[in-house]
Amino acid sequence: MMAWQTGWHKWKWVAFFLAPSLIGLSIFIVLPILTSFTLAFQDWNLLSPPEWIGLANFQEMFADDAFWGALRYTLQFIAFYIPTVFALALGLAVLLNQKLRGVLVVRTATFLPVVASWVVVSLIWKWIFNPQYGLINPALAALGVQAPAWLFDPSSALIAIVITSVWKDLGYIAVMYLGGLQAINDTLYEAAHIDGANGRQQFFRITLPLLTPTMFFVLIILLINSFQVFDQVWLMPMRDSAADRQVEVLVTEVVKNAFSYNRMGYASAMSWVLFALIFLITFVQLRLQKRWVYYESE
Repeated sequence: MMAWQTGWHKWKWVAFFLAPSLIGLSIFIVLPILTSFTLAFQDWNLLSPPEWIGLANFQEMFADDAFWGALRYTLQFIAFYIPTVFALALGLAVLLNQKLRGVLVVRTATFLPVVASWVVVSLIWKWIFNPQYGLINPALAALGVQAPAWLFDPSSALIAIVITSVWKDLGYIAVMYLGGLQAINDTLYEAAHIDGANGRQQFFRITLPLLTPTMFFVLIILLINSFQVFDQVWLMPMRDSAADRQVEVLVTEVVKNAFSYNRMGYASAMSWVLFALIFLITFVQLRLQKRWVYYESE
């Protein structure tokens, strides 16, 4: 009896100290998630009470050209963005891992765009890509290259958004790689050097295999963040241009339907489809990681 009372007394205090965090978690995360799931099966315009419509939102979504267009642009952004930042950040991390004079200054400089606001970054690059007084087109013209309209044209606007996203996120991903590189034991390189392995062989036989856990984590983070791309797509295309009307991704469609068209149920359904896509791709990645991810402890 005394032991039971002692255990109950301990858990009572544990619950007491966890209560503020659990209450906040329930109110601001769990409850909105459950509410969003319920709204996905309802029609609600914020003015009248929600009306249960079952799967009608999902049926309308899968027949909606705007949804498929947003999904297409989202996948195109992912196809351009992830390989570029994945490879460039790895090369930058290898460079930053060298013992060179002033490397700490370079590390700090590469991370500065990460801490900048997306609003500021979008406005700066919006000016850089401006075809009249920006910096990109005169530089291309000096090289004899016909510059596109960038943020006025849907196809070139997507490329501009990718370039901006890579520039901003490169330092963040490079720091992840840098942590993985510095965790590799130097004795492995010393032993390989004694055995006559050159730099290229050391990179492909030691660095890359031991860096695969970091690469796996980076890939998951990039995929999740890419599906949720919003700020730069919302801010960068020129207003009332073809790019502004056509370059839409899944999150911008969710925001427009929720807050411009007051279709909360339809926006909730689209959000859950986005969640399902992210969950499915992450699940597949987790299942496939054993085929290419090498853990040193194994």
